Amino acid sequence: MASPFAQKWSRFVPMIGYHHVLMIIIALAIILLSLLLAGCSSSSPQMPNIFLISLYYEKYNPIRDLAQVSPNVVTAISNIVGGAEMEVRVGYFGICVQPDKGSFICNANATALAEIVTVDQDPLNLIWVASTFKDAVVFPYLLIVAVILAFFCFILLATFPGWHEEIDETGSEREVRPIPSRPVSQVALALIFVSSVFVLVSVLWQHTASVAASTIAQDMGNGSVRSGVGSSAMVLGWFGFVLLVIVTVGLLFMILSISLLHKLTDDE
Repeated sequence: MASPFAQKWSRFVPMIGYHHVLMIIIALAIILLSLLLAGCSSSSPQMPNIFLISLYYEKYNPIRDLAQVSPNVVTAISNIVGGAEMEVRVGYFGICVQPDKGSFICNANATALAEIVTVDQDPLNLIWVASTFKDAVVFPYLLIVAVILAFFCFILLATFPGWHEEIDETGSEREVRPIPSRPVSQVALALIFVSSVFVLVSVLWQHTASVAASTIAQDMGNGSVRSGVGSSAMVLGWFGFVLLVIVTVGLLFMILSISLLHKLTDDE
């Protein structure tokens, strides 16, 4: 005999409509993009792990190249850096610093972070470099608009009719679900399409800018400064984009299917 939970679940599953699946996917995309935007905005355990780029002091063998006019500058930089071990991580709305290999301290104001760090901990002004990257290169507003548009699409999908009971010509009850409104479906498709485009542009911008800034920063601190691109931020951004594309294709497929259904019924 089936358990009460299984019985309730078996009655609930048939009530899930196609648009409910799309709504779940949109909700997941909004959550991922919101986490991406919130990276490095607080000192909570996971937020510092969501970053665009990281800069940190570390001694390693410098790269030698014939294009270097002054190759001995690496020695001067190494002497300036000394034993510094600080790491700086940059998010869309915040910067996190780890002065002494301990916990991260995050703040949106780079000046406030610089005041709690000594000269020996940040001799090359990596906090200032990170702040410049955040203020001059990072542009979060397309992502914010994309999240808002996706939320509006979510609301429109919530207005789609669900299953309900009707009395047929014979007087018996039957479960039916009306076809969603074509204008509402088209508006939802337009919203999620624009949202997908905005996310694509933002993620490409984020990826390109992060890789470029990371490479330049490491070359400038050759032998003393390491840098890296945040893999978590990249995964969140690209996964969010893929989910929105799935919803866009799903809505387009639904609209085309409804149009085909209308044509078939009109022909009959």
